[in-house]
Amino acid sequence: MNNSANPVQSSKTLVKATLTAALLAAVLLVTVILPAEYNLDPTGLGKSLGLTKLAVSEAISEAGAAEAPAAPEAEDVSQDFRSDRVFVTVPAGRGVEYKFHVEQGDKLTFTWSTTGAPLYFDFHAEPSVLKPGQAPDFFESFSISTAKKVEGTHTAPFTGQHGWWWKNETEDDIEVKLDTRGVYKIVGLK
Repeated sequence: MNNSANPVQSSKTLVKATLTAALLAAVLLVTVILPAEYNLDPTGLGKSLGLTKLAVSEAISEAGAAEAPAAPEAEDVSQDFRSDRVFVTVPAGRGVEYKFHVEQGDKLTFTWSTTGAPLYFDFHAEPSVLKPGQAPDFFESFSISTAKKVEGTHTAPFTGQHGWWWKNETEDDIEVKLDTRGVYKIVGLK
C-alpha cells in the first residue's frame, strides 16, 4: 500500500501557514473591519474605499427610528457624525465644565477616565429653548456621582448643551481623557 498520496505537512510548513494567516487577519482588521464596524481608520484606506460610511450608517440605525428624528441622506449624516478625543485638566480644588451642543434625539456615546483620583461629576444639560415657567438657569441632571471612569450613551431629550461638570477635591491637578462619538458640535470648556 502506498501512503504517498496523502503527504504529511512538516511543522515548518504549518508554522509558516499559521503566521501567514495571522498576518492576513491583522491586515484585514486594520484596513477593513475597524473602518467598517467602528469608524476607526488608522491607515486612511477605509475612507478611500467608503468603508467608514458603513459604520456611520450602522450607528444611525441603532439610534432607532422611534427615538431619532428622520435621518438625512447618508452623505449628510457621515459629515455630521464625528469621533473626538480631548484632554481636560481639572485644577486642584476647582471644577470645570465641558459641553457639547446636541440636537433632540441625537446620541452622544462617551467614555471618560482620570489619570488620578476619582472626580465628583454632574452629567447634565441646558435646553436651547426654555419651556414656559422654566428659570433662565434651568438644567437637568442625568447622572451625579464620583468616579475615575464612566462610559455610556446619552440620547438627548431636548436640543441644548449637554456635558459634564467635574470637581477636583484633591490638592493635585487631574487630567480627564474624554472620548466621544455621535452627532454633536463641541462647545468646549465653559
